[in-house]
Amino acid sequence: INIWRSARQSTDSHPKPQRCFENSPRTYSLNNEKYKFISNPSCKMLIRGYGLSLGKSTTSLYQPSNLLNYTNFKCFSSTADDTTNNKKDSIITSSNNENNAPRLSVAIIGAGPSGFYAAKYLTSSVIKRIKSTKSATNTTMTPSSCFSWSGIDVDIIERLPTPYGLVRYGVAPDHPDVKNVENDFASLFQKEAVGENGNNIENTSNEDQHDSHPSSSISYFGNVDVGKDISLSQLQSLYDIVILAYGCQAADRQLGIPGENTLEGVLSAREFVAWYNGHPEFGHIGPIVERCLWPSSSPSRGGAEEESSSSSSDEERVSPARVVVIGQGNVALDVARVLAKGKSGLIDTDTPNSVLGVLQGGAAHVSVVGRRGHVQGAFTIKELRELTKLKKEGHDATLIVRKEELDLGMTESSAAELKGATGRPKTRINKLLQDSAVIDDKTPDTAKQIDLRFLMNPIRMEPDDTKNNGDRIGYVVFERTKLEGEPHQQKPVGTSEMETIPADLVLVSIGYRGMPLAGMEELELFDNQKGVVANDHGKVVGENNLFVAGWIKRGPTGIIGTNIADAKDTVGSVLRFIDSDSAQLLETQQPADGSKMTKGRVGLAEYLQREDVEAVDWHQFLKIEAAESDRSRLRSDVQPREKILTVKEMLDVVS
Repeated sequence: INIWRSARQSTDSHPKPQRCFENSPRTYSLNNEKYKFISNPSCKMLIRGYGLSLGKSTTSLYQPSNLLNYTNFKCFSSTADDTTNNKKDSIITSSNNENNAPRLSVAIIGAGPSGFYAAKYLTSSVIKRIKSTKSATNTTMTPSSCFSWSGIDVDIIERLPTPYGLVRYGVAPDHPDVKNVENDFASLFQKEAVGENGNNIENTSNEDQHDSHPSSSISYFGNVDVGKDISLSQLQSLYDIVILAYGCQAADRQLGIPGENTLEGVLSAREFVAWYNGHPEFGHIGPIVERCLWPSSSPSRGGAEEESSSSSSDEERVSPARVVVIGQGNVALDVARVLAKGKSGLIDTDTPNSVLGVLQGGAAHVSVVGRRGHVQGAFTIKELRELTKLKKEGHDATLIVRKEELDLGMTESSAAELKGATGRPKTRINKLLQDSAVIDDKTPDTAKQIDLRFLMNPIRMEPDDTKNNGDRIGYVVFERTKLEGEPHQQKPVGTSEMETIPADLVLVSIGYRGMPLAGMEELELFDNQKGVVANDHGKVVGENNLFVAGWIKRGPTGIIGTNIADAKDTVGSVLRFIDSDSAQLLETQQPADGSKMTKGRVGLAEYLQREDVEAVDWHQFLKIEAAESDRSRLRSDVQPREKILTVKEMLDVVS
């Protein structure tokens, strides 16, 4: 690239260096030595060797056997009529050009699955391109395209001190196999931590191994809130590429019915899940849940024994509360399962002690209610099967499915949706539900039950006038629905038949909603209707260096693995962008006025230090992780960790 910069000064016009050599080389003799000519009509420059501009075509000569050892190169441009006179010569001195070439700096906002996958696949793709270019230039073959970067430095920026996003704070604690993906993410940092000789190479260019392993590095900046501690525009000026991967954890979709936002005891499933997973910003949810599950007194103070369903020990006391979960995705079923299992079913997980103290033996009655039929339910068979096994696994809970509601939902269109390869998963769900269905409402012989209700649309939430001066939830009124429409396009239509379900706690689980970072709305980068950043295959709309991945790109859909293909899609857009705009990116690595400006990782670290932002690096996070798994904190040898529940305590650990 140093050669290209000098050559650029000696030409009248210069296109972007996207393709340096295209056509097959032809061998010619010149001064009794064999050279190869490569003609490229779109490129008036030469990376290595002597260039002759012949009309609209550039012909490049190079001697593969000797040229790579040269340190001085002569580049010139001329016309077809004068190849010997009036040459515009430019002497270029090369000193380890590859190692002096610029490195691509990338900031990723969000340390959840989408952020880690974007880091992983962008790094591997850039390294592959560097290796391909290096291999081509070191042989008699010519590269099909030029890649202007010698390495890549990725910085993952997270609002919390701890990484992993919804894997840590969203995945159900009794799904440790899903949480194991944290190990894969951590391995990205472990690979960077130690070189082949045991030397610490994190945040370095790894120059000694550059020839065989193109340089890459990854760093972590936790406890940095983009939009508050540093603006998005500032990050854009510090980095070549900025990828937004901060998810949809800031807000929820709303039902828009009376009582939803005015009655105590109405929470979103997002808030409830974050609380039982020990999220440091949701500790305030605990007292609300406690008042709803144990209206007479706190379970820790020994109240409400006369209201308990069973058990003589405090930790097995079942709350008499009735919980209504609105929505039928996997999160809704996770919430119901956690409430049914209670303390005994979560004792060996990373559920915090304070949460188990509130849940105790679980809730006596949980209703999971959806507007549509069972064929249209958003849950998967894995989560459904777990509910059917609660009694068998000793959790003293029964799943209730009403046969008449299954029949009402099995319209001709629903039956059509079960056919073909795409309907196979739903067919398995249908069979499992049919096998579990009951004809009557006979009371089960367990202390706890989960009702899976279908074709019920919430109309309003009403208070119980006997509770807390009438400002606490008491009932949810539903309207029976019926399905109308073609296969895969059915909609629930009201029938005017009403049903009221008592509720001590309501958890709304109809989807998370993405929110814009500060400054996005002014630039019209956010689609408020969809709750995502406006993008095309991950490239944020407009002339900018912004990209997006994960939920904030496509909406809150899919499982953790869905982020793999999503990240690869975004990475493809990043590569196309740096290929087409590499010249502009290279020029903007330093200010146009010639002033010195530290960019990338070092520039961010200096900025945060000036602003007194206490950023947490990866090694400091490992201190938090070690403190959480200290045996003195654990209640059993099986428990993986006892999470630290406040940011302040986390920062005390790292300092």
